[in-house]
Amino acid sequence: MKKLWKLPVVGMLSALLLVGCNSSENEPSTDAASANSKEPLVVVWYPNESGSEMGPSRDAFGKLFEEATGREVEHKLTTDYAIAIETIANGNAQVAFMGAQGYIEANKKNEAVAPLVVTSGESGTLDDALYYSWLAVPKEKANAYKVNEEYDLDTTEGKSISFVSPSSTSGFKMPASSIISHFSDKGLKEEDLMEGNAVYPSVVFGGSHQGAAVNMLMGRTDIASFCDTCVDPYIEIVEGEANKPGTVYRVRDNAAPPFNTLPGEEFTLIQVTPVLNAPFAVNTEVLSEEEVSKLKEALTSDATAKNEEIFMPKEKEQPSLFYTSGNERFLEVDDQWFNPIRELSK
Repeated sequence: MKKLWKLPVVGMLSALLLVGCNSSENEPSTDAASANSKEPLVVVWYPNESGSEMGPSRDAFGKLFEEATGREVEHKLTTDYAIAIETIANGNAQVAFMGAQGYIEANKKNEAVAPLVVTSGESGTLDDALYYSWLAVPKEKANAYKVNEEYDLDTTEGKSISFVSPSSTSGFKMPASSIISHFSDKGLKEEDLMEGNAVYPSVVFGGSHQGAAVNMLMGRTDIASFCDTCVDPYIEIVEGEANKPGTVYRVRDNAAPPFNTLPGEEFTLIQVTPVLNAPFAVNTEVLSEEEVSKLKEALTSDATAKNEEIFMPKEKEQPSLFYTSGNERFLEVDDQWFNPIRELSK
């Protein structure tokens, strides 16, 4: 019987700490079509970050980008990962905040799409620049997913599951890799998990991390995969430690939509997998080298790291795109930093 903590994904991700950030790949073109442009700077957001409760955070980034480039900022909100990925790849947006898998897909469509920065970990470095992919179930049913008092993926066979989107790193790519590895005797491929298959007869996609969690909490599916950071504004720990199998979370009484009809509902984590932090990416065909440099400088500055509209102190318990409980800040990375995620598709 395979134990969850022995899955190869975690070891693969740890290799990222050895990857350097000195590659010259994806440097911005000096012939960028938008040099000295006065057209709006378009920033595209995933569905997870497009909700009204994230408006103040988006506006804070809009102000930062406007000051850096001198261009008015236009926010493009989306309801589908594919739309956001295509928008940055085809140059209809200059900047995007996206997961590692989404960045990889956009870069594959257009090599001019390059990573700008990612958030550090609490240490202020890339050593712990990770968030977490969860598999979660309703609290009252959690014991059914144990074998010899330990959570085991064997118990999920025959259940229904909600992922986020096929382009989601933590809401599909990482859990899919774990499932395929665990059920190796089933001969599953990633595309098999996009619909009913030999392990999960019913597969649905929530469209966002919030949507996947709600699918599970409302009983539409038995299990859901979503990430910690995307649902953090809506939940609180009831028992256990953050990001540990067996930890129980509860929907806050004052949670914003789509959790507003689910106050007090509880769920338990049955698997937790670390994931590379998500990047801000740019399309260097529609930004000048100077603009890219200014955006990078603004994001990685000490002033931004100390800006509570950008990095909300965790204790404030208010919806935010980013929180700080240590020395979190934005750090520059290059394309090679995301190779551990690329390797999952090979």
